[in-house]
Parts: sequence; C-alpha cells; structure tokens
Amino acid sequence: MEKIGFDSNKYLKMQTERIRERIARFGDKLYLEFGGKLFDDFHAARVLPGFRPDNKLIMLSQLKDMAEIVIVINSADIAKNKLRADLGITYDADVLRLIDIFRAKGLYVGSVVLARYVEENTAAALFQKRLEDMGLKVYRHYTIKGYPDDIAHIVSDEGYGKNEYIKTSRRLVVVTAPGPGSGKMATCLSQLYHDHKRGIKSGYAKYETFPIWNLPLNHPVNVAYEAATADLNDVNMIDPWHLAAYNQATVNYNRDVEIFPVLNALFEKLMGSSPYRSPTDMGVNMAGYAICDDAVCCAAAKEEVARRYYHALVSERKGLDSGREAKKIKLLMDKLEITPDILPPVSAAEKKAAETGLPAAAMRLPDGTVITGKTSELFGCSSALIINALKILSGIDDSVKLISPKAIEPIQRLKTEYLGSQNPRLHTDETLNALSITAADSPEAERALECLPLLSGCDVHTTTILSPVDETVFRKLGVNVTSDPVYSAKKLFHV
Repeated sequence: MEKIGFDSNKYLKMQTERIRERIARFGDKLYLEFGGKLFDDFHAARVLPGFRPDNKLIMLSQLKDMAEIVIVINSADIAKNKLRADLGITYDADVLRLIDIFRAKGLYVGSVVLARYVEENTAAALFQKRLEDMGLKVYRHYTIKGYPDDIAHIVSDEGYGKNEYIKTSRRLVVVTAPGPGSGKMATCLSQLYHDHKRGIKSGYAKYETFPIWNLPLNHPVNVAYEAATADLNDVNMIDPWHLAAYNQATVNYNRDVEIFPVLNALFEKLMGSSPYRSPTDMGVNMAGYAICDDAVCCAAAKEEVARRYYHALVSERKGLDSGREAKKIKLLMDKLEITPDILPPVSAAEKKAAETGLPAAAMRLPDGTVITGKTSELFGCSSALIINALKILSGIDDSVKLISPKAIEPIQRLKTEYLGSQNPRLHTDETLNALSITAADSPEAERALECLPLLSGCDVHTTTILSPVDETVFRKLGVNVTSDPVYSAKKLFHV
C-alpha cells in the first residue's frame, strides 16, 4: 500500500480559501496564472504521495461560477510539434483535449491565445482557423522587442499594446497552458495593461505548485521540479526580493525572479504603487502546508529525479536532446547523493537481463514487491512482466497459463505471415487482447484482467528502449516507466 505524504483534503480547503482572498484583494478582475498541469499533474502526484492528479481541477470547480479559462500556447511549439512527454500528444492537440475536459467539468473556456505569434508561422495560422471553425475565440500575442529588460518599451502601445485584447466576462480569469514556457505570465501582464487603458481595475496572482516556496532550496521535492524542467534550463533560487523585503528566505525560480521587475514596474505605472514586494508575494500556493510526512515526500522526490534522468538519457539516444539535459539532472542527483538504481526495478531488470542475455523488465508492485519479466519465444519482456504482475495481484499460481496458445498462435501468424513483422513475440497490446479473448472462457484470465487498474502508479524499468506500442500501453495503464538508453536491435531505423 502506498505511503501517504500529502493531505489532499487539507490542501483543497486551504488553496480555495487563499484564492478567494486574493480575488477580494483586487477590484474588478483577477488574472490567475496556473503553472504546471491543471488537470493531470502526475509529477505532483509522484513527488507528493497523496496528491491527486486532478486536485487543481477539483479546487477550480468550486470557483466555477466566477471563473473562466484562457488557454495559452506558444506558436513556436505548434510549428515544431512539441510533445507532452507524459501523454505522447502535441501541445496543440492538448489544447483541444483540455477544452473538452474543462467543459465536461462545467468550466467555461473563454478563448485561446497564440503567444509569440509571427506571420510566417503557417502552422499557427492553420491552428487558429481550426479553432475558429470550432467556434472558439482566438487572440494573437506577439514577441516584444527587448523583453523582459526594456520596461519602458514593454509597457507601451508598441509593447503590450500591440497584443490583441482578450475579451473576458468573469471576475476570475484562469490562464493556463499545455506546458511551461507557453507565455502565461506575459498574457496576464498584457491584459493588465489593456484593462488599465479601459478603466478596468484588475490584478494578477500566480498559482504554481513548484518549486514549493516554503520548503528549503535543496529539498528533494524542489530539486525534483528542477529536474522536471531541465529542458527549460530553469534554476531554483532564493527569492532575493523577498529576502530583502522581509528578511525571510523563500524559494522561487529564475524566470519569475527575472520577470519581477517588469511586473513591479507595470503595477507602479498603472496604479502608482505595486501590491507585491517579491515574486513569492505573487504566489498563492499552499501545497507546502499540506505535506503530512516529509520523509515520504523526500523519498518519492528522489526517485522522480532518477526517472527524469533515464528519460533524458533516452531522449539523447533518440537524438531529441544534445545530452545537456541528462548532464544537468546528473548534477542534481549528485546534490541529493543518489544514483539511478535508487529505483528498485532498475537493478532487478539488469540482473535478469544478465542472466538471460536478452532484454528484461522489472516492476515494483503496490506492496513494494519487485518482480521481473524476461524475453521468450512468445512474449517480449514487457508483455511477460504484465502477465507475471497480474498473476500475483490476482492470486493465480505461476504455473497457470493465463493465455491460451489458441489465442497466441493466430496473432503470431498474422504478424509474421501477413503483416511482414520480423518479431513474432507479442507486444503488450497484443498480449492484453489475447488475455481478453481467453477471459471469455477462463475465470482466471478474467480475474487477472480485473486487476489491471492495480498497475497504476507502479514503477517499471526495461533494459532496452520501449517500442511506441509498449510505451503507449504502459502510459494508459498509469505505469511509471524508465528504460536504459539502448535499442533492442542494432539498426539505424527504429519505430
């Protein structure tokens, strides 16, 4: 059973109250920048055991009568088909997914903003047309010369003034995005400028779960955030503005610290004085107060850093990264005095691979037990691992063949004789399909299938890079997967 380190109920109560307080602080409207994932914050769930991935959405639903959502996407991310690594979908596809999810929860999505828009970006223009054809309002915001240093130019008609004004109708405007670096804060600040010109009294606040401002700088939870944003080159740091104003050390990160003079100058120019004395003052995050077992969260965060390291190594092997990301995360691991095998499945998988001379996989089950799966004539190691896990979770003896050979043979024949595959072994999707067919006549197979939800949150390590099919299946099952940066076959082209 998972150890709990975070009290979600306490968090939801405190967080809702804090946001209501901040809304009341300003006059007509509050722009609340939502950092991180609003709906499926699996990173938070991993490093703060007990945190529910949809906590933020639950909290926001309590404020839905006064809230509307604005989704921001960086136009450059559309052009380069940037992926959400945890879901395997592009950022523009995620915008549509998020809109569907928000609407299903009764939340009002007001518009979409294309940030850093340039006329040459045909992909962004096509996406805008697609959204508008669906009946959505779309606004363009542009790259501002001299941003973020030339404050006089930024806070002018040639800076924020060039951005299209987002028409909103509710008091709380939640500004969110598919991922970091999308332009959420710049969108909020642009709106403050335009509101002031229209005589609307509005304010800004930031809801960012990480880094947690009232945990130490080198706390594993904060280090795990730095590992998660290694591709952005974010750096956690002591907020110098807060230290100077209150003589209190709080944690923030470089982008907020760098942009604070802009926000401060904007408030001073529009209101005569700024309501904030530091980036920490801007935040409303209460997550640090809901940690109920610090040791549990520390252990979970250290494991997350190791996961991020393996992900970075695989990205480098696939040619998606130069290796800079992995090097940075390795330094963070050294800071925490941990090695990659802090994840128990790592050593178990590598031991099994050494014994068999073939790719292997290992999984940590919910009770902490570590099991393995080996490559055979019938199954790839990931498929074997799932079968072994389901047997244990359903209390079925290891000698029982869960899948009938009658279900396996036609699939292998289809692959090799008709589809031209060189690999007759069943992938995870094929294995689960075969198990489902067998379940029609086998009570044991049916019982094993019913245990599939228990795999969610389990850790798996494989000694070779997963195929896209296996990667997708594990992701849909909610399994946390890491892999050695090695392909199973020595060839140049991999699918």
